[in-house]
Amino acid sequence: MGTLLFLIPLVLLAWLFWQQRRRQQQMAKAQSEITIGSEVSTTSGLLGTLVAMDDEIGTIEVSPGVQLRFDRRAIVPRTQLRPGATGAAVTTEPVEDQPAAGQGTTDLSKTNPSKPDPSKPDLSKPEASPSEPDRRDDNPETKA
Repeated sequence: MGTLLFLIPLVLLAWLFWQQRRRQQQMAKAQSEITIGSEVSTTSGLLGTLVAMDDEIGTIEVSPGVQLRFDRRAIVPRTQLRPGATGAAVTTEPVEDQPAAGQGTTDLSKTNPSKPDPSKPDLSKPEASPSEPDRRDDNPETKA
């Protein structure tokens, strides 16, 4: 019984080390497959195109003319983050905003900002409350 209690944590630790090593090998393989011009992502989720890479730093273009530098270890192929992804380029076609189906437009002309609503309190002027004490500082040492 005592040896079993000793072996279970050792087996668990061995399994954890094995899993971590396997993840590191997969990440190293994915980073070795990165080429300039490929769609990449950072480990924090920033997407872009790899435009330059050296031993320590990778430069990602996230928008035309906008290039960001990252540690090489933080750059992974997009397919690494989303298994089954094809790495297709994102289209940059403009999209028109349309109301969702079943939703009409909202008429904003019903309200008149120049007329205050008498049912709502005026929050632009502070009101003195009779229940609050007067907070004047009558201490002569703190007056300048």
